[in-house]
Amino acid sequence: MSLKSTNDFLILLKLSLFLFETNCHKKQSSMKNIFLVLSAFLLFTNCSNSDAAENNTPNTNEVQEMSEQLRHVVLFKFKDSATEADIKEVEDAFLALPSKIETIKAFEWGLNNSPEGLDKGFTHCFLLTFDSEEGRATYLPHPAHKEFGEILQPHLEDVMVVDYWAK
Repeated sequence: MSLKSTNDFLILLKLSLFLFETNCHKKQSSMKNIFLVLSAFLLFTNCSNSDAAENNTPNTNEVQEMSEQLRHVVLFKFKDSATEADIKEVEDAFLALPSKIETIKAFEWGLNNSPEGLDKGFTHCFLLTFDSEEGRATYLPHPAHKEFGEILQPHLEDVMVVDYWAK
């Protein structure tokens, strides 16, 4: 059973209370009263759970939209001469890009902590998300991205970029 509105639920609750009160005045057995209260409770619980399930059902459009996001993965390997202050300046400059370039829809980053030893010296990973190839095309030549590159370049030994459509 699924109730579509709060009014439907209130009507059901009032009906249950009315039946309970009516049976109490008739001095019906306490077992019958317990049954009525338990029935009302179960109806309430079932209606609440049905509504919650309906509200939490993933919208197929949302699932499809999530899978249509372009990921831009950037890995940095810094020069041995890069100081902690240099690297912090690069991190801060990259962190500022989402506020300067509106086509960046999501952004996260982190430091490598893989125990496999296959990182080839890449220490920093940045993940940017775009809604479209046009969004990425706006980002790449954007003045803020170019300015970031000028901050990065003196400290960069190597970079790896991989783009993919999330599935």
